[in-house]
Amino acid sequence: MNRYVITGGKTISGEIACQGAKNSVLPIIAAATMCDSPCTLKNCPEIRDVAATLAILRHLGCEAEFEGGTLKIGCELSSAEIPDALMREMRSSIILLGALLSKHRRANISFPGGCELGPRPIDLHIASFRKMGVKIEERHGSLICDAEKLHGAYVHLDFPSVGATENIMLLAARAKGRTVVENAAKEPEIEDLQGFLNACGARVSGAGTSVIVIDGVAELHGAEYAIMPDRIVAATYLAAAAITGGTLTVTGVEPSHLGSIVSIFERSGCELVIGEDRIALSREGAIRPVGTVRTMPYPGFPTDALAPVMAYLSLAKGSSVFFETIFQNRYKHAAELMRMGAAIKVQGSVAVVEGVRRLSGAKVMATDLRGGAALVIAALAAEGESEVTGIELIKRGYEKFDSNLRALGAQIEEHR
Repeated sequence: MNRYVITGGKTISGEIACQGAKNSVLPIIAAATMCDSPCTLKNCPEIRDVAATLAILRHLGCEAEFEGGTLKIGCELSSAEIPDALMREMRSSIILLGALLSKHRRANISFPGGCELGPRPIDLHIASFRKMGVKIEERHGSLICDAEKLHGAYVHLDFPSVGATENIMLLAARAKGRTVVENAAKEPEIEDLQGFLNACGARVSGAGTSVIVIDGVAELHGAEYAIMPDRIVAATYLAAAAITGGTLTVTGVEPSHLGSIVSIFERSGCELVIGEDRIALSREGAIRPVGTVRTMPYPGFPTDALAPVMAYLSLAKGSSVFFETIFQNRYKHAAELMRMGAAIKVQGSVAVVEGVRRLSGAKVMATDLRGGAALVIAALAAEGESEVTGIELIKRGYEKFDSNLRALGAQIEEHR
């Protein structure tokens, strides 16, 4: 089992360019399969979730070449069936359903896998698809779908789900008529998907607001498109610098996407300088507690940033209280942080973090993507040596995580 071995006490400082966004590239890859000519995606992150998506595409008969951050995707698919083994690799694989149905009008897939963060039902996806004329049969863990009578529809989401919003956008892009999505997710990744679809000839408007309108078109053509920067990865590196008392500049970011995260760092005693496409952070004094951190749909504090920020605040001089409103099992990493000496009490959706004077190196295990990143952050500041196992989960969303941290001053190595 591969693991990171980390010797704490090294300051994280320097400059790092932000990778492309995991939560943006996956739906855009799905959208590329809907086109009638090849697509080229720039700033594509080299992460496991992209590799898993490309494995699915190749199984479907689609050609894909990935080199140096550039992904070239063909437009021909010989199948619309995705086997269980490939679907289980990640939760985001469900996004391919909307794309397959939009272009090919049929699909046969199993239920998706991914990090175990509690129930993340795809009921919103299924109910919305049925409103748009898709016949869906659930049989032995599979979804057998027929979209021969696909049409636009009015869809109101009970919750502003990012995945459901994206899937509806994909499905509606080549449907007959107009689709209106109310209570849509507002995340920047939704805007990025709209940007790509429109570059391919789609007619989508309203992304970034609660109402998205899609007027279906008969054809989509290929396009060249650059993936937006990953705001969660940027937050992770900033947390690594903040917990070790370093000075770090993250370049190639969109600062407006990190407003709620920047606020937490400022409240905790960090100094930040915001540029057009960069954020510089430094911390010299003590880490201050921040009171309450409540995860919310965008533009609120993102649930994906909770674990890295919690690791950072575990060394604050006082208590911080986290309220998780998105996932039921987001706190799995807390028990592992406690192995390192963190003082955390979890009750349902609430976690109280009482800052401690120091963390100690320990053997810990990543239980999910962001929780694993949080353990690495804690280990960077801990006294002594730590071993973090389960790092394949971390690699789902972080490109060259260990080598990037080494370049910034960390003592971290991957061991088999």
